[in-house]
This record gives sequence, structure tokens and C-alpha cells, in this order.
Amino acid sequence: MTDKPEPKLLSGGNPQIAKGYGDAPVQAYIAAMPGWKSEAGRRLDALITAAVPGVNKAVKWNSPLYGIEGQGWFLGVHVYARYIKVAFFNGASLTPVPPETSKQERVRYLHIREDEPLDEAQFTDWVNQAAKLPGEKM
Repeated sequence: MTDKPEPKLLSGGNPQIAKGYGDAPVQAYIAAMPGWKSEAGRRLDALITAAVPGVNKAVKWNSPLYGIEGQGWFLGVHVYARYIKVAFFNGASLTPVPPETSKQERVRYLHIREDEPLDEAQFTDWVNQAAKLPGEKM
């Protein structure tokens, strides 16, 4: 039996995971997130899955994506050296609007840092709102 090699970490510590659809590639990405980010990734995934039963998952462009069949992707996750970036693809339509701006007018971000607690109630509310909006093409 051959052990699988550990996924390569790209700049900023973002795991390089092959493109794939379903829960397995997302779980592989989360497991490969370095340090504290892996546990935070597991928690984010659990919150998203609980808020949106039957959510579609994939890894594309080295980022986990979450979406609704027929509506598109509503959320993506990406690892950076000092934080995890959660992208709400139609975030400008959420209330309240997530705090971080984007060069793309509709996109808003939430940055999750090791030393700052996640407001799980607010995050779950954003996920619920985002899942009801049109998303990015699947």
C-alpha cells in the first residue's frame, strides 16, 4: 500500500488540491489547511452544511466552493498566511454587508484570524442569506 503524498502548500499556505466535486475534495482541502486553519475550516464547513442541507461542494481554483444546484456557487474559502478569506460572491446584497471589500462590486469578504473569535450566529445568517441569492456559474 502506498501512502498518498501530502498536498503541496502554495503561497500563503493555500493547499493545492485537485479540482473535484463533492464533499471528498473539500475535506481533503480542509485536512491540508496548515495549523489552526484546519480546525477553523472544519468548523466553517460544519456551519455551512448545517445551515444549507444538501449544499453542493467542490474544489476549484484551489478553493472550496459551496453552492445550490441551479443557482450557482454562493461562497468560497481561500487560505492566506495570516487568515482565512471567506468570499460571499453576492455579499453586497447581504445584511449587514460582510466587512471586507473586493475589486468586484458584488463580492464581499470575511477574514477569519486565529486570535479573533468567529461570530457563528452572524456567519450562519450570512450563509443562509447567500444561499438564497443567485450565485456564480457552477
